[in-house]
Amino acid sequence: MFERLQRLLSNLSRGDRRNFEAGDPRLAVMALCIQVMESDGRVLDAERSALRERFRTLYDLDNADLAALIEAGTAAAGEAIDFFQFTSELKRQLSEEQKVDLVGLLWEIVYADGERSELEDHAIWRIADLLGVSGRERIMKRQEVAGRHGDNRPGDDN
Repeated sequence: MFERLQRLLSNLSRGDRRNFEAGDPRLAVMALCIQVMESDGRVLDAERSALRERFRTLYDLDNADLAALIEAGTAAAGEAIDFFQFTSELKRQLSEEQKVDLVGLLWEIVYADGERSELEDHAIWRIADLLGVSGRERIMKRQEVAGRHGDNRPGDDN
């Protein structure tokens, strides 16, 4: 799943690994991950570790480049009013399959701490909706990730 997203985002990046500016899909994906991670009001070390590992794998980043992307994504997420500025860019740049994979990545971040909150569910629901990912695909991705993390609770699936 992540290989498709990795290939696309690697191709879309502009070559300058530390230049994470508006319009850069790496920055948009990072900002969305940070917004989802922060949506329940607490960010745990397990979530931070999962975020770092996923992005290190997605972009083949060294520690300095990863730190720069996290810093830029945190700043962008902090300045954002909502998810739209990030999803609108990605909606134009990603295929339908890659959008679904991005939703899967967001679920991976949510489940990194072993818990899922209503606030995280809502954040991913809004992001998926803005990306044009159907409720069915969003729920299927959640169930897929939850199964890997041992969470078989029924969801509050809107």
